[in-house]
Amino acid sequence: MPGSNREIIEVDICGQICPSTLLTALSEINKHKKVLRTGLFQLNILTDNHDSTNRVSEAVGNMGYRVEIEERKSYYCIAIFKEP
Repeated sequence: MPGSNREIIEVDICGQICPSTLLTALSEINKHKKVLRTGLFQLNILTDNHDSTNRVSEAVGNMGYRVEIEERKSYYCIAIFKEP
């Protein structure tokens, strides 16, 4: 995440729990799939639900996207992107 030159699309879903977080993340990926496939954009899902980091990461990884999870002060940032 740090040092990347990708444009960031950020979606805050703090307060939601799975499966709602997973469904929201998949919906956002589908909504932005054209720009994500270029490798120039990155989708950041912000969540305060630890279980969501595992579920979203696994599902999105199976779709061929790279996933990086960063723990921040009171939430997690799930970065979803494709390599250019």
